[in-house]
Amino acid sequence: QVQLVESGGGLVQAGGSLRLSCAASGFTFSSSNMGWFRQAPGKQREFVAAISWSGAGTGYADSLKGRFTISRDNAKSMGYLQMNSLKPEDTAVYYCAAGGGWSNWSNYNYGGQGTQVTVSS
Repeated sequence: QVQLVESGGGLVQAGGSLRLSCAASGFTFSSSNMGWFRQAPGKQREFVAAISWSGAGTGYADSLKGRFTISRDNAKSMGYLQMNSLKPEDTAVYYCAAGGGWSNWSNYNYGGQGTQVTVSS
């Protein structure tokens, strides 16, 4: 069956870095756009970044440009989100999604269960 499993979240101090991973299975990941989203307590889920199926195209939320980098390894069916210079306001559950959609979660075919990222001040 289709699965997207996020990992790599945790507790980090402000200014630190984390690398999130998304393991895909059960569908043709290499032909699917993928994205990362996040949801903080009491807030709506928001777009973080997206990457085209080939990796040639990327997009980011304006507020995160320069700190976050999305990438993928189609040979391993893996997606990644490198997060640098983390701030307490980056604290959220981070989700990966695949199969279209770009910056709109509801337009993706598949979504993961999320991984918690907590940034302490």
